[in-house]
Amino acid sequence: MSRLSRRDVVAATGAVAAALATPPEAASQQARPAAQPTTYLFFNTDEVAFIEAAVSRLIPADDKWPGALEAGVANFLDKELNGAWGAGERLYRSGPWQPGTPSQGYQLPFTPAELFRTALAAINKDLARAGTPFAKMSGEQQDAYLRSLEAGAADLGGVPSHVFFAHLWNATVEGFFSDPVYGGNRDMVAWKMIGFPGAYASYYELVDQHGLKLDRKPTSLAEDSHGHVHVQPGIPAGQR
Repeated sequence: MSRLSRRDVVAATGAVAAALATPPEAASQQARPAAQPTTYLFFNTDEVAFIEAAVSRLIPADDKWPGALEAGVANFLDKELNGAWGAGERLYRSGPWQPGTPSQGYQLPFTPAELFRTALAAINKDLARAGTPFAKMSGEQQDAYLRSLEAGAADLGGVPSHVFFAHLWNATVEGFFSDPVYGGNRDMVAWKMIGFPGAYASYYELVDQHGLKLDRKPTSLAEDSHGHVHVQPGIPAGQR
């Protein structure tokens, strides 16, 4: 896991990057918003310290655009874990719990909430023993630690570290690019960055036009007539 550029992040979203246009130059010059205080429903204080620092390294801010923390990704992840997705409402939970092949996907008995809670407890315990909390590390040290998790270098209370890292990475990307109704992508900054117009209800007038660059302000699923986005906490992103 290396420090990612904006181009790397967009490329990691695969089809999303291929389908979307380059952002208008005017939008890329906007002031970068600061991270706003979040009322956390799932994460405790120690977990918040790790999550906020980690997402800041996974999608860092630059001189033009905010990163994952400023875009509310930690809030997105907190609300997801506190809701139906975190509770594993769509997971098969009856076992048997045996190691599987890579093609079989997720095989652990943990719900997403249990996985994060277990892994974060093991991480924070290990780093407390070493005397260097993750949030207090330098950026280079944080990157190195995240790489070690990605490589599967540790067992985190029964959670392989690469499995935890994959969940953290996927949720970070999802929270950065998802509709703001789910608590991330604050002010639709990620959509503005890649030129995605958002949840417009109809493109009827454009159906016979091809290769058209959509230069319009993004719209959220939860945006009212005044342009205000009303976040709906606890809705699983997979159900949107």
